[in-house]
Amino acid sequence: MRRICLTLPTNRPCTATIAAVAEEAAYAARHFDTEVHLLILDSCAAPDFEKHAEAVRRIAPDPRIVVHHLDEAHQSDFLRRVIDRAGAVKPDLLLDLMLPAAVSYGACTNRAFLLAAALGCESVHRRDSDSRYQVVDGERVFPVHHELLALGRPAADAAPHVTETALAAERMSREVALVGGSFVGELSVDIGEILRIDPEVYHDMVGLWAPVHWSGEQKRQLVDESFRGAGTDPFTEDHSTLAVVDPMRVDMCNIAFHGVHERVPLPPATDTIGSDYFLIHLVHDAGLPGVLHNRNIVNYYTGERRTESGFPAYQLRFVKFLLSMLYFNFIYEHMALAGASLLDEQGRVRASAVARLARESAGLDRSENIHRLDVLDTAYRRLGGGYADFADLLRQRRARLLDEARGDIEDFALLVEAWEPLVRSAALTPVDPTPGQRP
Repeated sequence: MRRICLTLPTNRPCTATIAAVAEEAAYAARHFDTEVHLLILDSCAAPDFEKHAEAVRRIAPDPRIVVHHLDEAHQSDFLRRVIDRAGAVKPDLLLDLMLPAAVSYGACTNRAFLLAAALGCESVHRRDSDSRYQVVDGERVFPVHHELLALGRPAADAAPHVTETALAAERMSREVALVGGSFVGELSVDIGEILRIDPEVYHDMVGLWAPVHWSGEQKRQLVDESFRGAGTDPFTEDHSTLAVVDPMRVDMCNIAFHGVHERVPLPPATDTIGSDYFLIHLVHDAGLPGVLHNRNIVNYYTGERRTESGFPAYQLRFVKFLLSMLYFNFIYEHMALAGASLLDEQGRVRASAVARLARESAGLDRSENIHRLDVLDTAYRRLGGGYADFADLLRQRRARLLDEARGDIEDFALLVEAWEPLVRSAALTPVDPTPGQRP
């Protein structure tokens, strides 16, 4: 029987999401020959953790579904055992990169990757706590349907299960490494207010995502596409395409990986949106097959982003994302040039190639990021109000932010180099069962 990991990382109250993802697990078990390990990685404080535990207890028993609800103490214990077994250098630093004190979208998913290896799962299917499934005729529309039809199969075997194929013939023997969809609803990044206040400032800020040498027209196209997902059109019927999937067409709230996540981790940067999208680019640039489907998830915003403390914290994550692009644009450009040479003779990603590019990028001149901070300072001050106050904070942290951006890519290179031994170690490391669940 196929064994998969359906994971929900969370640091916010989400009892309704837990129940809905449990329904998706039941759908996978019912419609496919699948044992589902539902993995909830919970960073919430005790009161919300207990509410989540109660939601877990309410999940209907099913012999094909095993629920793992792990607080940070249990996650830390597991990681320490994995790191020790691997004999890794700098074990304390690795533990901090895997379970940092601050928010890290990449690190929480990396923990899921290692736990999936420990649980013997062949694929990881990720959902987010601030998203919902679409509902059609009273039934939720679950992405796992397309994921299990294609993921891990040779592309030629997956082809009969998709609506259309746009994959070159020479790639049809490779396994499908990624299946993903997008989202509908609000922008994936909470900057819609900036667009409403001043579209020109919005363009200037979002355009900083692009490589500095891009033309004005290329930057305009990027801005027009950024963070919008699949728009607002609701799901009506299935459509899926077997292809080398465009990273702009999928979102990490609606994604599944096979194989590639065991070779290369996600960047573990803290307080940085977009730090978990690296593997989507890697799969694309290496020319690995994927499936793009339209079972899009509904994105919504949680209230803490608009609070007195939440607003500057979220804007800081956006700024750090823009600064990270100095390094990632370099890596993506060189991965695209490398193409299939990113793969070994068995068609697997060569982690050493990725680590080398990350190390090289860390040595880039930082003048481009100094320019980004100059543009952002002007933009936030032009927006006024709380945005102008944030510009003052940004100015105070300027040097530190430049250092952090470089340090983050150096940490990523280190983690890539350590990753495959960690995955092998995880596969030999037991996971403590959640009370009430079978081992």
